[in-house]
Amino acid sequence: MRELTRINDVSRRYREPLCTLDKADLKPLPANLDAGKNGPALLPLKPDVLQNCECGLDGACALNLARPKSREEEDKLVASFLSGLEKLFTKENNWTFLQPLVLTMEHCTRCQTCSDSCHIYEESGRKEIYRPTFRTEILRRLYFKYVKHGGLLSAWQHGAIELNWPLVARLAELSYRCNLCRRCAQVCPIGADNGLVAHELRKLFSQEMGISPKELHEKGSMLQLKTGSTTGMPSAAAKDNIDFIDEDMSEKTGLDVHTPWDVEGADVLLIHNAGEILAWPENPGAFSVILNAAGIKWTLSSELAGYDAVNYGLWYDDTQFARVALKHLEVARKLGVKKIVIGECGHAHKALGVIADRIALGDLDIPRESSMTLLRDIVLSGKLKLDPTRNDFPVTLHDPCNMVRLMGIVEPQREILRAIAPRFREMDPHGVDNYCCGGGSGFAIMNPNNFADWRAQVSGRKKLEQILNAFSDSLDPAIPKYACAPCSNCKGQIRDLFSYWNIWEKHRILYGGLVELIVNAMTDVKPGFIEWEWR
Repeated sequence: MRELTRINDVSRRYREPLCTLDKADLKPLPANLDAGKNGPALLPLKPDVLQNCECGLDGACALNLARPKSREEEDKLVASFLSGLEKLFTKENNWTFLQPLVLTMEHCTRCQTCSDSCHIYEESGRKEIYRPTFRTEILRRLYFKYVKHGGLLSAWQHGAIELNWPLVARLAELSYRCNLCRRCAQVCPIGADNGLVAHELRKLFSQEMGISPKELHEKGSMLQLKTGSTTGMPSAAAKDNIDFIDEDMSEKTGLDVHTPWDVEGADVLLIHNAGEILAWPENPGAFSVILNAAGIKWTLSSELAGYDAVNYGLWYDDTQFARVALKHLEVARKLGVKKIVIGECGHAHKALGVIADRIALGDLDIPRESSMTLLRDIVLSGKLKLDPTRNDFPVTLHDPCNMVRLMGIVEPQREILRAIAPRFREMDPHGVDNYCCGGGSGFAIMNPNNFADWRAQVSGRKKLEQILNAFSDSLDPAIPKYACAPCSNCKGQIRDLFSYWNIWEKHRILYGGLVELIVNAMTDVKPGFIEWEWR
């Protein structure tokens, strides 16, 4: 039965969650995947977390936000929130996103058109707190009361709200119940952007109050600025790892695979998601095979942050975003490359390809290109000898939100798959209408408490449904299948989904990137580059 949570409930002081997630409320998955006792149960929070952390939203906990020890401490935190709220709506503090934020605050009509576009709202059993407009309505009432200084008439017109610490704590958690996929913005008839609201709230909490997931801040952007990589792997270790990958790729492909480093004046500076080097080494290895075979003068950089395209600041903190993006641009300027090519990483595409335009000025305005278009040009040019029958198995394509919905890079990867994968089939829906993997905006690397369980059960549920439906005619585990996800973050989420739901054992669906399929089809490569086994 659907629970109706009211806006004013977010201010209530007792600790019980605003809503509870029951397995029976969740939308059923195809193939009876979660039927009866076969489906995993939702994990409860541990008693010490319930006792010490703010968990009054939905029974999940992403931030480990400590409970204040006194009312005085609560009041200081609320005052800090108010300070950040005021800054959020001033041009000098938020010139990058102020206009669309104000438009959303002042012109959203709460028509709820966006609700049916949200996979989290739909898959949760339509829980009220997951409506895209729910967190926006909280912020809107605060905006009119404390930023516009509305009185009783404003409260009557826009809705009253009590600002206290329970509201602030719940709003912080609620800002991390959105994948920032912006599917809601895509369907809004007036262009309101409730996904942006979630991002701006995260920014307020991080930049003004120091509240952010450890995985994104301490273990993410801060680690990257210190060591050069979000994995903590310095460039010397990265070069060693790439050398090992080259050796392994040479053995697997029968080609002499070599990755060039620090080539000045190269046509292409390729920047990977560093997680690929450790988790999916065949991906950077496949890039080396393809670029070398195509005769492209390219390079990786061993400079600090030069080889890791990750920019977690994109998801939660504009200052951290700018620090990382400037490192990437400075590396390219120092090498004097003609352009930067962004590897298979969706949020790196958005960070360097779109948002970095705000700071890529003067000699930092270096051309940037998606690997999808470069790979398309290579495949269709005839520079590679390809045999599509080597990929004669069912293949479907996941569309990373930042690459496809935001940037409109829809066809290049499909042109490749049509050329090399004879049994390619689309998800429904696909392209700019496709759904987030459920790991977007940092979720794929966030695993505190029971949050990984929440994203497997709720935020990732729609993507799992799409993949299973795409292969509905071949779910028999005797038939190998390939879910192509040209994004490292999405692959991490799909890996976790498949592991959580035992997809490999039940249906023999492998996941991987696009470049692996290209190399698998190359006739100069020994057959069987793609290994049909669970990793």
